Amino acid sequence: MNSATTVKVSKATLAELEKLRHKLGAKSLDEAIRALIRKQRMEIIDEALGADKGRINRFTEEDRGEDR
Repeated sequence: MNSATTVKVSKATLAELEKLRHKLGAKSLDEAIRALIRKQRMEIIDEALGADKGRINRFTEEDRGEDR
């Protein structure tokens, strides 16, 4: 961590963050918050790029057009 800052949160939020940190096995609150950010980013990407998820099948060797 190169630099740090202070973020003011309620004691209830701090308690929830500590629970989350423990659940994730994170070494610090910063690590837990970063994990939340990564998870949120992945959900956004999945929503944007996964429009047909569950409706189409993966391509197989039989799907190749070169032998047709």
